[in-house]
Amino acid sequence: MSDIFDLRRGPGPLLISVPHCGIGLMPGLERRLAAPAQALPDTDWHVPRLYAFAEGLGASMISARFSRYVIDLNRPPDGASLYPGQATTGLCPTTLFDGTPLYLPGQEPDEAEIAARREQYWRPYHAALAAELARIRAAHGHALLFDAHSIASRMPRLFEGRLPDLNLGTARGASCPTEIGARLLAAATGHGYSAVLDGRFVGGHITRHYGRPAEGVLAVQLELAQIAYMEEGPPFAYDETKASRLVPVLKRILETYIAGGS
Repeated sequence: MSDIFDLRRGPGPLLISVPHCGIGLMPGLERRLAAPAQALPDTDWHVPRLYAFAEGLGASMISARFSRYVIDLNRPPDGASLYPGQATTGLCPTTLFDGTPLYLPGQEPDEAEIAARREQYWRPYHAALAAELARIRAAHGHALLFDAHSIASRMPRLFEGRLPDLNLGTARGASCPTEIGARLLAAATGHGYSAVLDGRFVGGHITRHYGRPAEGVLAVQLELAQIAYMEEGPPFAYDETKASRLVPVLKRILETYIAGGS
């Protein structure tokens, strides 16, 4: 068992990746963080819990143990921007999503520290992710990657207004065939939730890097508005009532993905 991630293997073709749910911090990091960052507000809270039902669909799941403030597993290793010209955060973020400093003055990581974090935290997660996709493809002839995320429904620095509840991303059809993306959007639409395909969030590094339909690996990202299943402010509590309404829709999306990708 790794101390970098949790991995649960299932017998089916679906692998759910949850790269931003971790809350662990490397030794000494907490005392370097500015006060607003210490509550880890940009965490994808409770996402593995929300998708626990997927075990019944035969899905595998890999989820991060360490915070994105240590390193962002959904960024390319060179730190290149995924959304040129738009506000975002980097491989080792130095600001919160709202733009406020993540670190106390003078405590930001230098290039050597970023390189060390990349080796210790980023590479093991991605090595395991790649190995699982290879295992699944060998067993089924194809693999379905579903990158599961969540974010506060209002984040003015990143997007205008209120984010739709369900934000599907297929790298504009590059990581998953457009016809499957359309079916996923249909599965997500209605049921009291707003949904969009390849809107503000088209998929991060994981979706774009691993989604290779020509090689039998499809990848889809789903960015959930946290208001759909939890309290968006501290203590970021899971809302059982909201979650119980959302889970059947998530199940319908995953079942559609499994059926369409086979």
